[in-house]
Amino acid sequence: MIARLTGGLMFFAGMAAIGVAWWAEHILGYAPCELCLIERAPWRIVSFLGVIALLIPGMVGFWATVLALPALAASVMLAGIHNGVEQKWWESPLPACHAPVFHAGASFHDRMASMPMRPAKPCDDPTYLFHLPVSMTVLGGIAAALLFIIVSYSVVLQARRWHAAR
Repeated sequence: MIARLTGGLMFFAGMAAIGVAWWAEHILGYAPCELCLIERAPWRIVSFLGVIALLIPGMVGFWATVLALPALAASVMLAGIHNGVEQKWWESPLPACHAPVFHAGASFHDRMASMPMRPAKPCDDPTYLFHLPVSMTVLGGIAAALLFIIVSYSVVLQARRWHAAR
């Protein structure tokens, strides 16, 4: 029962995070940066594991909730890295977040050929939703941290139940 509830929460939280990102990108017209795109991957994993925990209770559901913890920890870590880039505490670790480097003597044609087809959004340009003073990155990190706490508590409760049943 606990695994199913946790699985449902993981699925809906993951879909909500991905849905808000989709809404911001496709409806509101915000362009995601490379870090933003990478930050979506843990939420997809959490949603998938949530479906498994929801549909297959017991030991499989338990391990699906356990495996969601590293994905949620990665989401918090990525949000922290991206927030540091947004706050200009450090530069982005991704080369796509930096301007192209042109070498002396390169022709105009070489410069144009090195430009991307679609300009990317800089990773240090935060996106604010709902008129809140925190960026989407920070909101995603907070959501991942809260879900990490809830899933951790669920794992502890499930482990205690199985240990008591022995």
